Parts: sequence; structure tokens; C-alpha cells
Amino acid sequence: MPLVAVAHGSRDPRAAATVEALLHEVRRARPALPVRVAYLDHATPTLAQALHGLTEAVVLPLLLTEAYHSRVDLPAALNEARARDPRLRVRYGTTLGPHPLLLAALDRRLAEAGVEPGDPDTAVVLVSAGSSDARANAVIADLARTWARGSGTSAQPEARGTGARRWWAVSAAYASAAGPTPEEAVALLRQAGAPRVVVAPYLLAPGHFADKVRRDTLRAGADVVADVLGPAPELTQVLLQRYTAAARTTADTVAS
Repeated sequence: MPLVAVAHGSRDPRAAATVEALLHEVRRARPALPVRVAYLDHATPTLAQALHGLTEAVVLPLLLTEAYHSRVDLPAALNEARARDPRLRVRYGTTLGPHPLLLAALDRRLAEAGVEPGDPDTAVVLVSAGSSDARANAVIADLARTWARGSGTSAQPEARGTGARRWWAVSAAYASAAGPTPEEAVALLRQAGAPRVVVAPYLLAPGHFADKVRRDTLRAGADVVADVLGPAPELTQVLLQRYTAAARTTADTVAS
């Protein structure tokens, strides 16, 4: 069954390039799986264009949290596509996050920036885009608490929990629509005496938010800012897991 992966979309060409890189890894992992891309805004193809000619598909939001885009924008675009072609049968998957493998991807990006996962002398600011939906922001706060309980996810998943290395602290921050801002979170950790402060962007692709987070947190005193998640191997695994779960549901329903 074809997969139509729907990203937010951006005027920054690096964002679409990152989405394509992620989907390239999906195609490498599942060569027989037809994969198409669509964007909600700022880029083409639209969802209706990506679904054109298909009679069935799994539509999967390339979004890291369940918020307005996945709850309102994407279902509205799906309804519009089905109105144009009543024969179209769609299985709607869940967002990429939250998922334990995304913590492994965050560990990976920090390790690539020279930060040892779970270093007890390092405090982490986990930065999401932020949302006007308090439920989405609460998911990020919960993710930060989970990460604070133990690291080592990328190399030793069995080490999570008891005996796992623990960061000095992990604080959630939001690039927009909520607080604290990333630079405020960095400053608070510095004031609390953190020996080292690093920033982990919980962002799928480069663009305005990623650039602003890097600039503002370095000015605020962050020692390291990791790269965005991008086409990390863990995201490929999550995406394929979401696809498989959605493909097993009844058409025109939301996968659980």
C-alpha cells in the first residue's frame, strides 16, 4: 500500500531536502514500498496532488508531536482529497513522536556534536518548535523528564532506567508559543550551576526555528548546539513502524 508522507513545509529549501533525505532512507529500507511526499504549506506537492491517481494509501504525518497540524490541517486536507475522489481509501497514521527511538536519535545528534550521552556534568535543553496546544507542549515536558531519568539509548537501549547514566538535568524549552524560550532555559541552568549546557533541537529539519535556536542559545551561553534530527536512522525505523501500524487499520480511520 503506498505511503504518502506529509511534512509541514517551509520556504527554506533545506527543509524539503531533509525530508527527501529521510524518505530516501525509507526507500532503501523498504525498496518495494511506493513512497510519495506531500506538504501542508509553503511547498509542493500538496496532499491532494500526492494522492492523485491512488485508490488507497497510508497517509503519515511527518510531525514530531500531535498538535494543530495533525489534528486539524491534515484531516481537513484529507477530507478535501476524498471529496474529489470518493473511491480513495485512506489509512491515517500517527505522528512520529512521541516514541522511545526519538530519544536515541537525540542522543545520536548530541554524540555527533561531541557530547557523551548521559554525561552527569552536562545539562540539556530539549527544544521543540512549541505549540498553542498545551497538550503538545506537555508531551515535550514529559519527554524531557523521561530523558532525565537515564541516557544511553543509542548504544545500549537495555541501559534505560536503573543504572543508566543521567544528565545533570534536562529542561524543556519552546521556540514559539510557550515558555520557557530556549535562551531562558539555558540561562536558568547556568544560574543553577550546571557545569556544561548543551542544546538538543527536537526539530525534524533545518529552517527558521533551528537557525534561531542555535543563534540565541549560543548567545545565552550554551556550550554546544546539536543538529536537527533529520534523516537519523531512528526516524526511519519510527516512520516504518507508524506505516505498518496504520496499514493494519480500517480505511479512513486514525491509527492508534
